[in-house]
Amino acid sequence: MSRPSEPPLRRRRLLTALGSLGLAAPLAGFAPLGAERRAFEAMLEGTPRCLVPTNAATPAVAPRKLTLAWNATSICTSPAEVARRSGILAKHGLEVELVNFGGSTEALLEAIATRKADAGVGMALRWLKPLEMGFDVKITAGTHGGCMRLAGPASAGLTENVESLRGKTIAVSDMAGADKNFFSMLLKRRGIDPDKDVTWRVFPPHVFSLALERGEAHAFAAGDPVAWTLVRDKQLVEVATNLSGEWADRACCIIGVSGALVKNEPQVAARLTRALIEAQHLAAHDIGLAADAFMDYAPGRVNRDDLIAMLKSHTHGHSPAGADIRREIELYAEELKSVGVMRANTDPRRFAARVTADVLSV
Repeated sequence: MSRPSEPPLRRRRLLTALGSLGLAAPLAGFAPLGAERRAFEAMLEGTPRCLVPTNAATPAVAPRKLTLAWNATSICTSPAEVARRSGILAKHGLEVELVNFGGSTEALLEAIATRKADAGVGMALRWLKPLEMGFDVKITAGTHGGCMRLAGPASAGLTENVESLRGKTIAVSDMAGADKNFFSMLLKRRGIDPDKDVTWRVFPPHVFSLALERGEAHAFAAGDPVAWTLVRDKQLVEVATNLSGEWADRACCIIGVSGALVKNEPQVAARLTRALIEAQHLAAHDIGLAADAFMDYAPGRVNRDDLIAMLKSHTHGHSPAGADIRREIELYAEELKSVGVMRANTDPRRFAARVTADVLSV
């Protein structure tokens, strides 16, 4: 006698097994492990095994809930939103709340150190001085390079040679900002004293253009999207970026994780770091994903094509971890010492070893 009912029966057995494992609806990136995996494979093969009773529900493991602080107005951090939207965080067993942190860097790092937030993404050159002061936050990886620009009008005598900045006034939004720190380092390397040969002047970013028009500043230093948009709209000369010269292969933004989380739950810290790096590489492969993720936060005068152009000028495929990020932080510490940002008695190698954690090797 034929057995026409057998395929439906096998399908019913498969669905029953999947339901008992909490997998009746497909979840991208997840696979049952151990005995459950063997039972799952047995159902596929039609082998009459019963390692997991079909009437015994196995509760799914709840995702680990975390809070990630970020600056939603910085386009270079948009892959954090990509990680959430694309399901990468969920794939790594994480349920992450993104908190747009608009306060000072010190307050952000204090929030991470005291577990008001579990981790954050931000600018290395803004974080390292506060970390020198002892905040219990560990850098687990870099996320990308690029996003800071120094530019001004040709009418002010600016060219693509940094020597043209000598004697000029440079507008910045914060005297302790990452852009001011970086371009001070760059000028120092090129033989220009950042304290004597140029003048730094603080303006709100939205009046940079007016300051240039009035001659109150000859150039500005800022991050994207402000910097990229101003260069485009005013047809300014881009003198340098944080991918110029020896910084071409350096990360500028980093992942910082609570020291307590790294110590007590290293696997969780590793999963978060892997997820954010994966999102960076996904964004590098498909820039449009990062542009779409940023559209809700983008200023009104930029469109999707503008965002894609900005992101293409960054290096979102460069996400160093382990010894690589430790070496980059050591180099930054040496350079920040050279311009008086970090203390003269700080040992860059020891500092980098203290503030970084190789969670991906655990």
